[in-house]
Amino acid sequence: EPGTGGMATIQGKIWVRQYDKYFTTLSYQYAGNNQSVYILYGNTHGLGGNGQSTKTDYQGNFQFQYMQKGDYKIYVYSSDSVTVKGPPLNANAPQKAVVKDINISGRKQTVDIGTLTIFINK
Repeated sequence: EPGTGGMATIQGKIWVRQYDKYFTTLSYQYAGNNQSVYILYGNTHGLGGNGQSTKTDYQGNFQFQYMQKGDYKIYVYSSDSVTVKGPPLNANAPQKAVVKDINISGRKQTVDIGTLTIFINK
């Protein structure tokens, strides 16, 4: 069963692209420190439900340790640049999830999902 109690690790990194209020100008790019990253166990449809969360370190890195074999979803929330641009323009657009589906097949496997890029508008 997917979930905690195993010896595998899932790791990755969050990268932030910060834009102005209406996503017209890229202001900064940086490692996503102190970002919430979520994990779901099994073939869950939709987000929420069983799982846990962690925060990224100062370099944007995160880890979920002690996972068992199985399927997982890793996700993080990002501003939705398409909804902001509209029409009409909407500076308070909702967030959308950036999702990565992964599988742990080995008991002591380390799965690196790479970098997930999120957008922020300020």
